Amino acid sequence: MSPDPRADAVRARLAELQAGDLPVHGGRTLAYVYDSGLAEVDALAREAVAAFAGSNGLDPTAFPSLLTMENDLVGFARTMVDGPDTMVGTLTSGGTESCLLAVQGARDARPDISHPSLVVPETVHAAFLKAAHYFGVRAVVVPVGEDHRADADATAAAMDDSTVLVVASAPSYAHGVVDPVTDIAAAAAARGVRCHVDACIGGWVLPWAARLGRPVAPWTFAVDGVTSISLDLHKYGYAPKGASLLLHRTPAIRRPQYFASAAWPGYTMLNATMQSTRSGGPVAGAWTTVRMIGDDGYLDLTRRALDATDRIADGIRSIDALTLVVAPDSTLLAAVAAPGAGLDVFTVCDEMAARDWLVQPQLSYGDQPASLHLAVSATTDAGAFIGALRESVDAAIATGPVVVDPGVAELLRALDPATLDDAGFDVLLEAGGLLGGGDDGGLAMPERMAEVNAMLDVAPPRVREAVLVAFLDRLSRPPIAGPR
Repeated sequence: MSPDPRADAVRARLAELQAGDLPVHGGRTLAYVYDSGLAEVDALAREAVAAFAGSNGLDPTAFPSLLTMENDLVGFARTMVDGPDTMVGTLTSGGTESCLLAVQGARDARPDISHPSLVVPETVHAAFLKAAHYFGVRAVVVPVGEDHRADADATAAAMDDSTVLVVASAPSYAHGVVDPVTDIAAAAAARGVRCHVDACIGGWVLPWAARLGRPVAPWTFAVDGVTSISLDLHKYGYAPKGASLLLHRTPAIRRPQYFASAAWPGYTMLNATMQSTRSGGPVAGAWTTVRMIGDDGYLDLTRRALDATDRIADGIRSIDALTLVVAPDSTLLAAVAAPGAGLDVFTVCDEMAARDWLVQPQLSYGDQPASLHLAVSATTDAGAFIGALRESVDAAIATGPVVVDPGVAELLRALDPATLDDAGFDVLLEAGGLLGGGDDGGLAMPERMAEVNAMLDVAPPRVREAVLVAFLDRLSRPPIAGPR
C-alpha cells in the first residue's frame, strides 16, 4: 500500500507551526516549560505518551495499567512528602486542577456550612481564586508580610466559622519563598479546618534541596495539621505536560473529592478528578520519566537547578540597576528595577527576548512594582543568562522607560469594564498596539511588548483582566477561510 501523500504535508505543516513556538529545551525559556536536558528520558516519555494516548482513565477496571502507574507515582511521592502509610493521591491534569479539587473537596466535606470560605495569602496562586469563583466559595485574601511570606497571625485571625480551607505555598510562584506552614497548619487544626500546601512548583525540588543540606522550612505531612499537598510532575518532575499529583493525608480526607451519579439511565458516573475521560498518555509519560530519572537523578537535577539559581541571584545582586525581591527558597526568582535606576523591566524582557531568552514580566500589584520572574531549570546556563541580562539592562537604560500617555492612564484608571462592548475593547486593544496590524487590520502581536505591558501596568486589575480576556477572545476565533 502506497504511503498517503497527506502525511508528509501534515508533518511539514506541524513543523512549520512549531517553528513559531518558544523552545522547550535548552533552558532559555524561563517560564511555562522545564527542561531536564535528558534527551533519552524525554524520547522514551514521548513514546509512552503515544503508546497510551488512546487509553482512558475513566474506568480503572478497564485500563488497570493506568491505575498501577498512578499508584506507583503516588508511592514514589510518599517518601518525598513524609507521607504516612494512610496517604492517598490522585493524578490530575495539572496544578490548577489539583488546586481546584483541593477547594472542591474541602467545600463538600462541610455540607453544614451554607456559605463556605477559604483563607489564602495574597501571594497564593490564582488557581485558588479560580476555584473560589467556580465553586461558590468566598476567598478571604490576607496581606503578606514584608518578607513576602504569608502572615500566620493574620491568617489565623481571618478564619471564622465559615472557613473550610486554609492554603500555604511552598514556594509562592510570584516570589519563590516558602510560607510558614507549621504556624498556619496549627492555626487551621485548632479550628478543625483543612490546610492545603500548594507545592505544585516546589514539591519536586524541596525534598532533594533538604537532602543537599540546604535550609528548607517545614512544609510536608510531617507538619501536624497539613491535610493535603499538590505537586506537579510536569514542572520539576520534568514529565510531559498534563500531570500533577494531589495528595491527601488519609482516604477520608480525599473521599469528598469523588463525584458519583446514578441518577440517569446511563452508566453510573464515577470520577476522581474534574475530568471523566482521561487520556492515559500523561500518566504513562509521567511514570516513565520518574522511573527513568529516579531518586539519584532528581537529586542531581535539583543540585544543578539550585546551583544555577544561586549564580543567577548573585548575578542580579551585582547589577546596580536591579534588586532581587527576596532570596529564593527554591528555583524561582523575582527582580525589580532599583529606585532611581531609570530602568523599565518590561523593556528588559524585550531585550532578553531579542537575545533568545524568555523572561516573564509580572505587573505591579498594590505597592509592589513590576518585576522580572524566572523559573530556573537544570539546563539553564547561569553564566550566559547573566551576560545577556547585563546587556539587556544596559540597553533598557539607554532606551529609557516606556511612558504611558497621562490621558490614557487616567482613562484606564477610571474605566468600568462592565460598560464596554466589543467596539470599546477594540479601542483599548488598538491603543495597546494589539489591534490594527496586518493587511486586514486584525490582531497583531508586536515584536516588542514593553508598551503593551506598560499600559496594562497602569490599569487596575479589573481592567487588565477585561482587556486580556478581550484579546484572548479575539485570538480564539477561527479564520474565515478555514485552516491551512
